Amino acid sequence: MAGVKRPQNSRFRPARPEAALPAPGLPTVVIAGRPNVGKSTLFNRLVGRRQALVADTPGVTRDRKEAEAQVRGRDIRLIDTAGLEEAAPETLFGRMRASSEGAVEQADLVLFCIDARAGITPADEHFALWLRRQGRPVLLVCNKAEGRGGAAAAMESYALGLGDPIAVSAEHGEGIATLMAEIADLLPPPAAIEEEDEPWYDADAEDDPEGEPDDERPAGPLRLAIVGRPNAGKSTLLNRLLGEERMITGPEPGLTRDSVAVMFDDGVGPVQLVDTAGLRRKARVDEALEKMSVSASIEALKMAEVVVLALDANLGVEEQDLQIARLIEREGRACVIVLNKWDAVEDRIATRKAIMDRLSISLAQMRGIEVVSFSALTGAGIHKLMPAVRRAHAVWNRRVATGALNRWFEAALERHAPPLVDGRRLKMRYMTQAKARPPTFVVFGTRAEQTPEDYQRYLVNGLRETFDLPGTPIRLQFRGTKNPYAE
Repeated sequence: MAGVKRPQNSRFRPARPEAALPAPGLPTVVIAGRPNVGKSTLFNRLVGRRQALVADTPGVTRDRKEAEAQVRGRDIRLIDTAGLEEAAPETLFGRMRASSEGAVEQADLVLFCIDARAGITPADEHFALWLRRQGRPVLLVCNKAEGRGGAAAAMESYALGLGDPIAVSAEHGEGIATLMAEIADLLPPPAAIEEEDEPWYDADAEDDPEGEPDDERPAGPLRLAIVGRPNAGKSTLLNRLLGEERMITGPEPGLTRDSVAVMFDDGVGPVQLVDTAGLRRKARVDEALEKMSVSASIEALKMAEVVVLALDANLGVEEQDLQIARLIEREGRACVIVLNKWDAVEDRIATRKAIMDRLSISLAQMRGIEVVSFSALTGAGIHKLMPAVRRAHAVWNRRVATGALNRWFEAALERHAPPLVDGRRLKMRYMTQAKARPPTFVVFGTRAEQTPEDYQRYLVNGLRETFDLPGTPIRLQFRGTKNPYAE
């Protein structure tokens, strides 16, 4: 599919975003340093999986990346930051530095990472001086110190005045055990666990064979991903929902490069919110780094329960938006379409009508999908988004009683009988819902697997209208009978 096909790169395996979110209250360890010293490689090594994008290009990391790691039996909240650079506040590098400084302010321990092969640079000296003024414990990490000469090169870093350096090679895993031991020694003492606290889940219900199916059991926070083309306002939307400048935003398209997951509460319950990189047409994606970003975005979409497809209301619905929507439908995810930058639209009635007409024609397989208009920049109308997400999630989880389903099925067959296939009538007997998330129905009958696509659409549209399943993907499977004398 144009623009969103997974690149053929077997070496890259994006991690599942929700698998790495740290629990609240953990000690915070922040990795800081100038660009291209191996901070993200060290982050991945400490987390134990390839969580952050890594490329041989300075400035790959732009937004803070969080994950939970374990060092010497202690769980920590590990934060990877953008490179520290001297730049004006209004520039992109200035905004990246402000984000990194915000992470350092909340750190219990800072890992100041330098490149042992490059030696001490003026930038290292400048930011080492700045770190000493922050009043935070700092551990000096000399990365890329592999081989015999690595330890000798690390000795130069004593000049930074940050104590004994630790020589490591994040790429090859050398010195990581020593680093973990030093981190554990410098962490604040663990907080006392209150015995009266009850777990949020029923431990006995996990192994109950008579319990409800896995797809019906509450599985923690609602997983919500924000996807769309570059410069549609995805990061601005996430910042508005969180009420803080968590993601770097600006007029430049393509600022977000990696999928970043954060937690927040919308008043109904916890939500895991994932911001993703923009998805461009496949013909325009030629750089290896952008291919990795696209892979991470698609992986986040697949792991989500509800996907918010952000559109620029000024541009309307373009072909790439429809391609992304079709990918969401094929993956079986609930979807809400948002029209961002609504404050800049002049003729709102005509714009909304044009967008709805295009969706009804080109996205018929998701008929009734909810469309929300707002301005993420000003916050006008933003309160309508999460209720729409919750409604889409409820429809995605909906189950239909078997009795009501088959009464409708009999009426549908009488109203429009199945067609002839190869001169023989299809005999459909009954229907059942196999599962939810998304709603999946199975039709049983003689030669049912030969049902034409137009009759399948007839049944899907009837299911959607009769049982109030707007906008959600509907799966319809057909199972015919086997003739025991066929052979």
